[in-house]
Amino acid sequence: MAKLALNKSSLARESSQLAEYKRFLPSLELKRLQIMAERAKAKETLARLEKDYDKRFSELAAALPMLANRQVPLEGLVRLKDAVIGEQNLSGTVLPVLQEIDVETEPYSLLARPHWVDPYVEGMRELLRLNRERDVARERIEKLIEAEAVISRRVNLFEKVLIPRAERNIKKIRMALADAERDAVVRAKISKRKTAARSASERMAEL
Repeated sequence: MAKLALNKSSLARESSQLAEYKRFLPSLELKRLQIMAERAKAKETLARLEKDYDKRFSELAAALPMLANRQVPLEGLVRLKDAVIGEQNLSGTVLPVLQEIDVETEPYSLLARPHWVDPYVEGMRELLRLNRERDVARERIEKLIEAEAVISRRVNLFEKVLIPRAERNIKKIRMALADAERDAVVRAKISKRKTAARSASERMAEL
């Protein structure tokens, strides 16, 4: 770190930096509050999706006990074909957004399969959708936690390092300038007394 210069230009620079730090800090705090609020919202969404998934799964299992019958092939009948994930920019943090989901059902003969395959297909389609929504919700929470940690570190840097250091530097420079000003006044007075004494001596000599 360069040695602190105890002069007026250094004082102006430190004062400008301090003003900039104090101006920037509230925007960081606001960003952190926005991230925290969105994280709380994302957790509520995930909790709701978890509840909906578990409820739908239980309902499907209770309504279709015949699913235990392995003689009816169900593998590959319903699958997640595609999911379009968009982006949301929240205070500089890019979050995933589920925009579209495509669940594909393999064609099957209504006569060749039992009647309960239809409600099974509908139930599985919903479970696949809910499961993908849960994945996106979890990813949003992870990114929000990371973003909050980064912003918190920046806030701490400003609050605990940059601003206190600038304030200490300003105080040190001002004290040094005040001391220098006092020294200059004292030197001027001493010089003035010496000049006056010399002039008095010269006048006495002329007499």
